[in-house]
Amino acid sequence: MISKKIEKALNGHLNYELGASLQYLAMASWCETMGMDGAASFFYGHAHEENLHFIKLFQYINEVNGHAIVPQVKQPNHSFKGIAEICQMAYENEKKVTQAIFSLVELAKAEDDHVTTEMLRFYVQEQREEETLFQKVLDKIKLIGTGSQSLYYIDKELGNLAAPSPEPPADNEA
Repeated sequence: MISKKIEKALNGHLNYELGASLQYLAMASWCETMGMDGAASFFYGHAHEENLHFIKLFQYINEVNGHAIVPQVKQPNHSFKGIAEICQMAYENEKKVTQAIFSLVELAKAEDDHVTTEMLRFYVQEQREEETLFQKVLDKIKLIGTGSQSLYYIDKELGNLAAPSPEPPADNEA
């Protein structure tokens, strides 16, 4: 149902989604080790969301008679100077993903692939929301500042933005 060109491009994009999930996990881990539980929760939630995006796209490729390939991703950055750097990095990454999604949309339109074009609307909307969210987070960080006392408020703000994280499976379910 999809062309080999679309299949290859979608498989290539899997790297963005899985890579983002792993990068957000690394960010969450850093925040957690720094005692920023709210920020950790925020980034764990984003890791989970990116993983869901990865799986949704992976399954789509197979559903439309393609063959989804698990990508090899590079080790995410795990050392950061501070929460402002992490949030800026997340924002920049989201902008890159947005451009990659736009390229997929253009390819799907050029290939006259209406099904893929329609499926990608979800990702276009998600990217708009993500860019807006991280821009607002960066604006709050500028407003609050990055001094040691400000970290408490940044952590609290990020914790307020965190989606409830899914419960891990019970020991007997794993």
